[in-house]
Amino acid sequence: MTATLDPFAASPALMKKWMAVSTDIAASLEPSLVELVKIRASQLNACANCLNMHAAEARAKGETENRIYLLSAWREAPCYTQRERAALAWTEALTTLSAGHPQEAARRDLQAAFTDEEQVNLTLMINVINGWNRLAVGFGLWIETPATRAQGVAA
Repeated sequence: MTATLDPFAASPALMKKWMAVSTDIAASLEPSLVELVKIRASQLNACANCLNMHAAEARAKGETENRIYLLSAWREAPCYTQRERAALAWTEALTTLSAGHPQEAARRDLQAAFTDEEQVNLTLMINVINGWNRLAVGFGLWIETPATRAQGVAA
């Protein structure tokens, strides 16, 4: 894949701010939860770049292969906590808004598992990863990871 535009070169000042906000928001929640949310949103948005990058980051932070592989079927997999399930349901509800799915059940689970501040922080995190997905898919971005390099995958 060849990038059609480098957003960091085209708009360095705003991209620097976007990166800083992204980092601050990610730091407001536990790292394992953040990576699960990033991976699930990226699956829904078919963002190969972000899936590749965040699966590698999740592994580096101690996430297991099975939990990464099972994310697309998290409702049926018993390996996620209630808090993670609430975050994943909220991620899906917000990432697929255009599908017209009601958010009431996801919001109830979110409220039961997260403080008010955490609900806002998680919602911001979901917005951030959806924004990154759109930048990556829209401009054909690909960041190489050791896992893809080791298998001989070319960008």
